[in-house]
Amino acid sequence: MVDRDLMSIQEARALVRCARKAQEDFARLDQGRIDAIVKAVADAAVAQAEFLATLAVEETGFGKVPDKKAKNLLASEKLHEAIKDMKTIGVLSDDKVRKVVEIATPVGVIAGIIPSTNPTSTTIYKSMISLKSGNAIVFTPHPSARKCIGKTVEMIRGVLKNCGVCEDLVSVMSVPSMEGSAELMKVVDLILATGGPGMVKAAYSSGTPALGVGAGNVPAFIERSADIEDAVAKIFASKTFDNGTVCASEQAIVTESVIAEQVKKSFVAHGGYFLSGDKAEKVKRYMERGNGSMNPDIVGRDAAYIARFAGIDVPPGTRILIYEEEGVGPKYPFSKEKLTALLGFYTVNDWKEACEICDKLLRNGGVGHSLAIHSRNEEVIREFGLRKPVSRMLVNTPSTQGAVGISTSLFPSFTLGCGTVGGSATSDNVTPLNLMNVRRVAYDLGNTCCSSAPVPAASAASTTSSIDINAVTALIVEQLRKMA
Repeated sequence: MVDRDLMSIQEARALVRCARKAQEDFARLDQGRIDAIVKAVADAAVAQAEFLATLAVEETGFGKVPDKKAKNLLASEKLHEAIKDMKTIGVLSDDKVRKVVEIATPVGVIAGIIPSTNPTSTTIYKSMISLKSGNAIVFTPHPSARKCIGKTVEMIRGVLKNCGVCEDLVSVMSVPSMEGSAELMKVVDLILATGGPGMVKAAYSSGTPALGVGAGNVPAFIERSADIEDAVAKIFASKTFDNGTVCASEQAIVTESVIAEQVKKSFVAHGGYFLSGDKAEKVKRYMERGNGSMNPDIVGRDAAYIARFAGIDVPPGTRILIYEEEGVGPKYPFSKEKLTALLGFYTVNDWKEACEICDKLLRNGGVGHSLAIHSRNEEVIREFGLRKPVSRMLVNTPSTQGAVGISTSLFPSFTLGCGTVGGSATSDNVTPLNLMNVRRVAYDLGNTCCSSAPVPAASAASTTSSIDINAVTALIVEQLRKMA
């Protein structure tokens, strides 16, 4: 009888051994060669964007093909535009005044944890940023998205082969298991974790350096000065994008009582349906499991699907189910993260009370992630920016598109750090710069001495001020290439 867990552990070790050998050769390439390979991967991903999106929807049942295609394009075309001019290999800078030379060195082999909600796009994204910084990556896929992730890796490996480099720079476990993933995380040099809280916690507990992200329970505050129609339209564009599978999508609306009725009317006009009475209770029972966790069957589903399986009737054209929640916490399901077409709704007296509610919502499973605000009052916007425990605050923009860098100037990313407040090692939208080490070669400035004794005349000529830093830098680079 075959021991699946043992097979998974052995596969993890074998893949990392092969990846490490491939990465050692890859690290000898110069910036231009690596950039050409990354561009080839991006071009192939653009060409396959719709095909891979279709595979992801068919296998997982989550989201919508056009939106998953848009994610794939963000992870390839837009990402490449953002990183193509980044210096990530060799000498990064040579400061003649400070006498410091900065040299990029790859991390080595990275473990890429891939979720089922954004499987193909996250695989493309993590592959490209890893390769750009001179690394290899081994993926552990979510079991329910194994095929589409495998096809994405197969495409990338084909590109690598055509570019004349080893395919083992990017690989994926074919026998994923908790034990195999745990072993993978132990034997790599860095973990890039995107997934559920359990997997991210395991990454940080592995003993290997990790970059993980937390859950996103994103509140959206519509302040009294906001353009209500614009705000609601953007919230719908965000929340319905791929049926809410992006962790940066809005989870609860907070608005002021003076505009609450206008906001509600606008939500209804755009396809929102406010739940009440027995209908609300049926949806609550369906959206959570007995232990209070989210029912995975609702993830990435549209409003009609949820209504049908909850056993309720909703008007034709309903796009989001909304409930005016009574509180925040474990007993209030609409106050939690809901990666689907469900929204909580809160009415407050003023922005100060909104500030408090948003804080409670964030600390109910989304601290450190993101917050959206719709307002024309710069004073209120500034106060929220100063007070809220988030790594990104999105102003007058769809939260999903804003956080991942579609509608804002934030770096295009599918790994959104939550900072230390959210249990993450970074608050960045993770880039290739997060996946490399920087070696600093620092020269003596010639303005200090180690003792009070006078410096002999013979040694004065040998001080750093007379050294040709350009020549030394060239020697360092040559030595690094030989060592690699």
